[in-house]
Amino acid sequence: MKIIVGLGNPGAQYENTPHSIGFEAVDAIASQIGAVWEEKRQFKCLWTRGTFAGQSVVLVKPQTFMNLSGDSVAPVVKYSNATAADLVVIQDDIDLPVGRLRIRKGGSCGGHNGIRNIIERLGSPLFIRIKLGVGKDKDNVISHVLGKFAPETRKVMNEVVSAAVKAAESVLVNGAERAMNEFNGFNALG
Repeated sequence: MKIIVGLGNPGAQYENTPHSIGFEAVDAIASQIGAVWEEKRQFKCLWTRGTFAGQSVVLVKPQTFMNLSGDSVAPVVKYSNATAADLVVIQDDIDLPVGRLRIRKGGSCGGHNGIRNIIERLGSPLFIRIKLGVGKDKDNVISHVLGKFAPETRKVMNEVVSAAVKAAESVLVNGAERAMNEFNGFNALG
């Protein structure tokens, strides 16, 4: 059983924002496999199950707000009799330019509070992250990640979300190392 988590903030006001791009990626996976989201209050999330890339998966959208994502993810991992090695987290990354995608296994949180909380709650950093580049505004990071995408950026991010679905599929089918070789050079801008 693999668990694929998309990070974001719940609520319509956070749709179409850099910080909720992980939600969009797991929504795209759910749509592809015909899965329907249901609320799981005991895990503070929306989740669904299905078969993706030939494997049984649980898809998760924490409803805790970003900084407490681990309060949702860690209980789902425990309930599923899974470990950090079974977890794939799709997240935004302000240190990657818009249009880029990077897969990473383990390591620090890189300043991402959602990832930091997941590491703390799991007690392990040894999970796979699919990082989606959203760029940054050095003067106001918070306004940038919570602000709406401009139309031209939205088009690029649609390609990045599609690539994230393929990257997640590659991680499950080929393993993290081969998926990194395949996708870490991805750039939707060419």
